[in-house]
Formats: sequence, C-alpha cells, structure tokens
Amino acid sequence: MHGGEHTLAGREEVAKESADVIILDDNFSTIATVAKWGRSVYINIQKFVQFQLTVNVVALIVNFSSACLIGSAPLTAVQLLWVNMIMDTLGALALATEPPNNELMKRTPVGRKGNFISNVMWRNIMGQAIYQFLVIWYLQAEGKWLFAIEGDNSDLVLNTIIFNCFVFCQVFNEVSSREMERINVFQGILDNNVFAAVLGSTVVFQFIIIQFLGNFANTTPLTFTQWIASIFIGFIGMPIAVAVKMVPVDSA
Repeated sequence: MHGGEHTLAGREEVAKESADVIILDDNFSTIATVAKWGRSVYINIQKFVQFQLTVNVVALIVNFSSACLIGSAPLTAVQLLWVNMIMDTLGALALATEPPNNELMKRTPVGRKGNFISNVMWRNIMGQAIYQFLVIWYLQAEGKWLFAIEGDNSDLVLNTIIFNCFVFCQVFNEVSSREMERINVFQGILDNNVFAAVLGSTVVFQFIIIQFLGNFANTTPLTFTQWIASIFIGFIGMPIAVAVKMVPVDSA
C-alpha cells in the first residue's frame, strides 16, 4: 500500500507540473470560475487582435496606396509611432483587462483546431477597415474643399485633419471592439477603470500632439470646428460597427 501511495503521489507531482491550470479543491464553483476566466482571457485577446489588425490594415493600405498614386503618405513616421502605441500598448491594456462576466459561460467551447481569428472577427475587421479607408481617401481628395482650407500650409492642415480623424476612428473602434457580436458595447464599461483611463489618456495626448507638438509630430493646431468634425467622423464608425454586426456569418 505504501508503495502504491508513493507511486500515486509521484504521478500527481508530474501531472501538476505539466498542467496549464491547477485547481486546488474539488468545489464545482471553483471549476466554473476557472472556465470563465479562461474564456475571458481567450476572448480578450481576440478583441485586441481584431482591433490591432484593423489599424494595421488601414494604415498600411492608406500609406502604401497614397505613396504609389500621389507620391506622399498622409501619415508620418511619428504619427504612425503614436498610432502603434494606441494599437499595441494602450490597446492591450484597455481590451485585455476586461473582467469576465457570466455571459461567457453561455458560449460554446473553442476546440483545439478552432480558428483563433474567427469569421466574426474578419467581418468586423473588414467593415471598419473599409469605412476608415473610404473616409481617409475622401478627405485626401475633397478635404480642402470640405473644410475650406486655403493658404500655403493647406497640405499640412489637411494631413493633420486626416491624422486626427484616423486616431479618433481608432478611439471609437476600441469601444466597439469590447464586444465582437453584441450590439451594446457600453455594458460594464465603467467596471473597467483601466479601459476608461486608457481611452481618456489617448484623447488627452492626441490633443497635446495636435495643438502643441507640431514640430515634432508634423501637425498644426486645428480649429474647434475641425476638432468636432474629426471626432464626429470617428464616432460614425460605431453605428457602422453595429450595422456590420447585423451581417450573419458562421461563428467558426
């Protein structure tokens, strides 16, 4: 008996070391909590990847196509660096810290062979990317007429507006990315202080970059009307996201 107990104990040390998650008691509520947190981490990473891919796709296509067709890119290196900070560091903090909720237990488990980037994610990515791409191209083509921009620095003003619109598209898309399928993206938003702090600090730093760091970021201060227009253009991405979620796709 002693030898058998020793063997079983030895196997239990090997099993614990090779396990991804160790449950220290046999309480079912603990098992449910572990499952809920596991699903939460998985889905939060999916949300972040969806947000990240959207920004990458738009920035790459816009700058590449503009450079080929016009000869200049609307987003400078410093501006792209700031966008990457929003996308990577701040985006990860905001979306990967979403707390779990009981709705997660209603989802079907994801198998080992399941696609990490699901059809739902591709639908959301393409919907936002197409909207943002069309907006930026329209501003490049008609922005000076739309905002009545004239003078020697008209190109700088227009590029600053494009950069501002692009950033606010990401700000509101970050909110939309809180839910990949549900329409109400505001539910529980105040429960995540990190998300609110990241969103607020992004807007504050964007204001500072535009209004005070022109030499560094290759921007120029915008008028109140231009700011409101930039925020509104970014906000339109939210009803676009709602409309895109209405399109049925296979959730696999």
